[in-house]
Amino acid sequence: MSLYNMSRKNKEQIVRDMLMAIGENPNRQGLKNTPKRITRMWEEIFSGYDKKNKPSITVFPNKTDGVEYNQMIIDTGYFYSHCEHHGVPFFGKYYFAYIPNKKIMGLSKVSRTIDYFSSRLQIQERLVKDVVDEIEKVVQPKGVALVMKARHLCKEMRGVKKIDGEMTTSDVRGAFRKNALTRNEFMSLIGL
Repeated sequence: MSLYNMSRKNKEQIVRDMLMAIGENPNRQGLKNTPKRITRMWEEIFSGYDKKNKPSITVFPNKTDGVEYNQMIIDTGYFYSHCEHHGVPFFGKYYFAYIPNKKIMGLSKVSRTIDYFSSRLQIQERLVKDVVDEIEKVVQPKGVALVMKARHLCKEMRGVKKIDGEMTTSDVRGAFRKNALTRNEFMSLIGL
């Protein structure tokens, strides 16, 4: 049974049980509404499990007014997800690029696709692959690349407790994999 098929009352009871499991009193003044707040938060931050939230990737013909664009297009932004091993956040910056073929994509669709796949329990390696798979399937570019750099709270606030590092993952395909000059141009433009 998923979060979306369960009654709000059942979800809130799960949170109450978790609070009691860590030694808290869910009936104390400061925690009375916490089960409701956490339930609403889960529905928001884990919205990637609900397939109706999957964004459609808008594409347009690449040849407009006789002009075809065949240069690299880069988009950057921030993302937030949750580690599937410990349930705590990991977050950072993404660097996305593609070289159009017959289609160009709506710019907001990169961040929407990243947000959708980030809104699940994830590992960063799979997150990069999920996003690139989806965009490559729909847009069919000459090349696509995604680099994600993130801080992982499972490393910073527990376990080894190291706050001085980031994890970097990448997936480069097509022209970015086959052509070192193209790949190096992307890496140079994003400062890596």
